[in-house]
Amino acid sequence: MTYLDQLAELIRSCLPPSARPPADSDDLFRSYAVLLRAKGAQVTDEDVHDAWSAWMQSVNPTHRALVPFHDLPAETRAFDTPYAEAIRAAARRTGR
Repeated sequence: MTYLDQLAELIRSCLPPSARPPADSDDLFRSYAVLLRAKGAQVTDEDVHDAWSAWMQSVNPTHRALVPFHDLPAETRAFDTPYAEAIRAAARRTGR
């Protein structure tokens, strides 16, 4: 397990019970770990969407949400919020 995997697990542990991470999303959470290291508690919902988009391109390149964050409907943008909040919570726990 690498330092990014450890951060990814911490981020997962900070998610609310209502969050439903996609199956086989270890690579996605490693990207979230990179966001934690790069932006810490300053990470935004848009940052999360960009990381998700990069991951989703290899999973389903025709996914309808593969558009810039601000082009998404509000209800779709809201899916990124719990992940951004989890990254910020993990950042606070690690002093980032």
